[in-house]
Amino acid sequence: MVKELELLNPHKWIQHIIQDFIATSPKNTMDDGSGEAAWDDVLVGFASGADPIWQQYKEYVGAFHWTPWEVFSQHRPGETVSPNDLTVISWILPQRRIVRDANRRSRTYPAERWARIRVYGEAFNIALRHHVAQCLEEVGHAAIPPMLVSNWAIVKSERFSYASSWSERHAAHAAGLGTFGLSDGLITEKGKAMRAGSVIAKISIEPTPRPYADHQAYCLFFAEGTCGKCIDRCPARAITEAGHDKEKCRQHLVRSRKYVQETYKFEGYGCGLCQVGVPCEAMIPVKSARKALEHGKLPPPPPPLA
Repeated sequence: MVKELELLNPHKWIQHIIQDFIATSPKNTMDDGSGEAAWDDVLVGFASGADPIWQQYKEYVGAFHWTPWEVFSQHRPGETVSPNDLTVISWILPQRRIVRDANRRSRTYPAERWARIRVYGEAFNIALRHHVAQCLEEVGHAAIPPMLVSNWAIVKSERFSYASSWSERHAAHAAGLGTFGLSDGLITEKGKAMRAGSVIAKISIEPTPRPYADHQAYCLFFAEGTCGKCIDRCPARAITEAGHDKEKCRQHLVRSRKYVQETYKFEGYGCGLCQVGVPCEAMIPVKSARKALEHGKLPPPPPPLA
């Protein structure tokens, strides 16, 4: 069955691998003794390694930002590949409602469930990256989880304060899974409260269509000139109509470590307040964009902001 899926429908095969790992792995845990799982759902998308968007990222973010071919070639030098040979497999792990509800009630630092997801839920996400890559390797498809390679780095950026050599959110955007909001979060059909992961593989999988023409199409602030709720939700005042101040955000995350340790008695951190208590928490709030996704058509471009 699994072999047939791999040969006949690699999209469904990858989806099965991820869903099965979520359902059966003991690593999918909040690690609080309750047996509660960190994750229960997933969105999966695919992008070609030859998609022009990767070069656009490189030109916009900086020369340090990898294309799929660059990171794959660095870490699999024995494999001869062209960008056309590669597929980026991207996934979104939406936050469960009970986690969102808890964090929505917070005003300065994260709820315990949210902080646990940031540590133990991401530990599962790391394991999932390894698992997807291993499953691909076992059937002859060389694979690399770009966030886990030894030379992945956060780089000082003149334009963005700092940026990374591979971004899971940008990979998800390329794979048709979402667009960016005022807070820099990625808004997906399951909302902005989520985590993302990806693997680059030497395999041919039909790319997921991007049901948006604009990289901010799902955000009410950019699409309709309304909302801005994430501005009020941010305890660090790191979000304004001008965008997201990454340094203010980072400093607040540093402060959260002490709070999590003293309050919840484990080593962790987090915030995520801008991801909940907002219209994009668990859905695409822009009606035209939501309909476009449902019907597989591109929405009209947003009007210019006044």
